[in-house]
Amino acid sequence: MPSSTPPEASHRIALAGREIAYQLRRSQRRTIGLAIDHRGLRVGAPLRARHGDIESLIRQHGQWVLDKLAAWQERPAPARLEVSDGCTVPLLGQALTITVTPLGRARWQFAGDRLHLWPSATTDANQLLEKALREKARALFAERLAHYAPRLGVVAPPLRLSAARTRWGSCSHHGGISLNWRLIHMPLPVIDYVVAHELAHLKEMNHSPRFWSVVEQLCPEWRARRLELRHHGRQIPQLK
Repeated sequence: MPSSTPPEASHRIALAGREIAYQLRRSQRRTIGLAIDHRGLRVGAPLRARHGDIESLIRQHGQWVLDKLAAWQERPAPARLEVSDGCTVPLLGQALTITVTPLGRARWQFAGDRLHLWPSATTDANQLLEKALREKARALFAERLAHYAPRLGVVAPPLRLSAARTRWGSCSHHGGISLNWRLIHMPLPVIDYVVAHELAHLKEMNHSPRFWSVVEQLCPEWRARRLELRHHGRQIPQLK
């Protein structure tokens, strides 16, 4: 998921009598790829691919595009979580029970499968929960980067937490890695896949077969983990 790529460009194409908007991003990739998420149709293409060839491929898969867009429109929005005493959130794939006790000074404490929150007049329970999970995420992600980086013969890169809604990680050409703090909700093997994916970009800043062979060195079951990432990503609670 390298981050130093050309900006996306907006286009429109007619499919079955409907005008469909899509975002086109060109990169060093070798083939044209189509993807659909809550933002709509997104197309990745090689730098020198002709625009006519790109749109020809979209038309070849026109019905698939329309079906997927319809499925996304029908999908319910993620539930917004209002943190309250006794509610649960996933932490590393397991249920974490939240206790909320008002206190003058905001703080939190992890205790086994429980997280104790003491909100204050200036920091509510939702804000406190996010701060606690971010701190937990930063420590864990740093530890996993330090664990896997030597296996590629690289130094653990600088870590930055992101809050992107759809992107789980990125690697810059300067060697820094960003990981979405919400990954802390997911099982550790899924987190390790994302860590392996971004570390592999330190060797291959693309998604070529050589890149995936590097990922496989660190995460032999990356295909299964990638599917799990998509599954868990649809179930992550959204804090209010």
